[in-house]
Amino acid sequence: MKIAVTIQRPPHVHFYRHVIEALEPTAHETRVYVRDSEITTALLDAFGIEHTVLTDTANGSMGGLVTSQLLFESRLLRRLLRFRPDVVTGIGGLSASHAGTVAGARTVAFTDTEHARLSNALTRPFADAIHTPDCFHRDFGPKHARYAGYHELAYLHPNRFDPDPSVPEAAGVDPAEPLAVVRLTDWDAMHDVGAGGMADVTDVVERLEAAGAQVRVTSEVQTSSDLDDRALDVPPEEVHHLLAHADVYLGEGATMAAESAVLGTPAVYVNTLRMGYTDELEARYGLLYNCQGSFRHDRAIETAERVLNGDEDHDFEARRDRLLDEKTDPHRSILRALGVEGVPA
Repeated sequence: MKIAVTIQRPPHVHFYRHVIEALEPTAHETRVYVRDSEITTALLDAFGIEHTVLTDTANGSMGGLVTSQLLFESRLLRRLLRFRPDVVTGIGGLSASHAGTVAGARTVAFTDTEHARLSNALTRPFADAIHTPDCFHRDFGPKHARYAGYHELAYLHPNRFDPDPSVPEAAGVDPAEPLAVVRLTDWDAMHDVGAGGMADVTDVVERLEAAGAQVRVTSEVQTSSDLDDRALDVPPEEVHHLLAHADVYLGEGATMAAESAVLGTPAVYVNTLRMGYTDELEARYGLLYNCQGSFRHDRAIETAERVLNGDEDHDFEARRDRLLDEKTDPHRSILRALGVEGVPA
């Protein structure tokens, strides 16, 4: 069986990583096609995944996003016509469903992002199957399949991930002091257009440090030089070890918020956009705090301060245990969706 995987953002590497590794020693042939970014290719190289770069990352304008998307799809189609895969897959599935359909392949999309309305609308007519977490708010009809899990559990379920306590220490984190991880996004994805998060990251850092935390900042955008000594200094493939050690996450990134939550680290998500999984992680498991609205900046900081001060009075590890009891490791679901048989879980 021939399988083509499209990867356009760093989290996609993590999502497909274990599937690609499981397929490698088998008779199945897998090829990976990538939209380049420094982090994406660094992750692929770190995990030893062979890949072909088709385009660079687009700039944040709508015109740039559309142009980059069309270029990626046209180059992907040329390679698929030569490779002749049986199945093409991708998160979001826009490029995979379009190019894969023209190439005569079965197309399988995975998504967890309801507000990616344009991408979802352009994917749905072409994808043969669309797989989402069971908390996904929308319904794609007969081709829609749901699984009891989150994208992030495909690589952070205990079957897949064991935190390494040496990573925070190597990054200069004092194990005796609380740790807060702050995340800024670049808002360059098509579904991020018009969204917003924190008002002032320096204010966030100063207030969290005043609450007694050591702060590490991970950012997709340039930050003030005053924050250089707080930069998260770990290779991208090791960031989850630091998240697992953290006492609180505060950030604009929904993916990293969910990663923190499934690791048992309380996540304060400050973003005008909400998804089914951020809602469920808050309402059902109490591992995530959604902060939206005009006062989201201050509310997010105040929430993180309460967590650091112990005022939330939650046993976050017990909440994580409940989540793991109720949710599955998506690895087998992904293999089954691709139609792959005889591959060890």
